[in-house]
Amino acid sequence: MNGDALNVRLYGPDAGRPLLALHGVTGHAARWEALAAELPDVRLIAVDLRGHGRSPWTPPWRFEQHVADVLAVLDARGLDRVAVAGHSFGGAIAVHLSRLAPERVERLVLLDPALGLDPQHMLETAEQSRADLSFATVAEATADRAERWGPDVPSELVTAEIAEHLVADGDRFRYRICQSAVVTAWSEMARPAITPPAGVPTLLLPAAKADYVDPAWVEACRAELGDAFTVAEIDSGHMLILERPAEVADHIRGFLAREFRG
Repeated sequence: MNGDALNVRLYGPDAGRPLLALHGVTGHAARWEALAAELPDVRLIAVDLRGHGRSPWTPPWRFEQHVADVLAVLDARGLDRVAVAGHSFGGAIAVHLSRLAPERVERLVLLDPALGLDPQHMLETAEQSRADLSFATVAEATADRAERWGPDVPSELVTAEIAEHLVADGDRFRYRICQSAVVTAWSEMARPAITPPAGVPTLLLPAAKADYVDPAWVEACRAELGDAFTVAEIDSGHMLILERPAEVADHIRGFLAREFRG
């Protein structure tokens, strides 16, 4: 296997409909497990993005490299054209994938995508992200994660996150992420927002309790995609795939079953 290949987790039956899944910044492939359990007929192909988890941490970390990485994942599995789901930063990568290689994207599911964000806010967030994030104990990390995600994410998912993503580093505990890649990701999310191209059916699931999705961008998507664009707001915070996996899965299941002309 190519030493630069992304780490991949597979969920669902081998013969299930393939769905490539791209996580958000600081995330990892296993964050899709709760949603995958609600989609038992789907072959969910979840990756650790470059700079995250068990994938290579080496740069570059721009959208174009992430697109090249996930195309290599599809090539390695002999998949010419698939549905793609992306959460947050992963949603932005999914949109760029649909623009750079539209022939590989059968349809898009955008889960509170993060693109075209305010540059000043991204500067502040990136500066905050430069600080070392570490914990003295697993319990301290667990409490911090539960507070960041809020009370609507079940405690068992917080525990699973810590078990998968937190590692010992000397006498401290840190997440499996490259902090430099995270800082770069915030910069990438400040790039001007683009829409999926005409001809790529797209389901947008914005989180009602978050503010990542710009209404002007939604209207731009409507103008570009027409009847191939569907929006269904989810009453959740940004971590909708953990807060409302059954509801999100219902929307995805219906969208995957729809037939589109063209």
